Amino acid sequence: VQLQASGGGLVQAGGSLRLSCAASGRTFSSYFMGWFRQAPGKEREFVAAITWNGGSTYYADSVKGRFTISRDNAKNTVYLELNSLKPEDTAVYYCAARVRNIGEYSRPYEYGYWGQGTLVTVSS
Repeated sequence: VQLQASGGGLVQAGGSLRLSCAASGRTFSSYFMGWFRQAPGKEREFVAAITWNGGSTYYADSVKGRFTISRDNAKNTVYLELNSLKPEDTAVYYCAARVRNIGEYSRPYEYGYWGQGTLVTVSS
């Protein structure tokens, strides 16, 4: 599967953005999807994940209650709604996919497919 992330941009603190990750391939609906982010000088960190049918979602503590992950399998797209943004949310955001829908989900090496990233900059 090939992934293409979009929707990043510059936003003021407290603002909102919606990121999209469009996937190619007929098997998208079976993939477990995740969002990660990487700030300058820092390691890539888990943000959110969603099971193949959207039945379960998972969030990092730092974004819980502010970000929402969702997917539309008919459109081969997964979304990440970012609300109440803070300057510390500034990072390149990556979408990722894997076949396995169970087990550990917060480590980058658990995912076999990655998009190119989209930059989110939050000004104070």
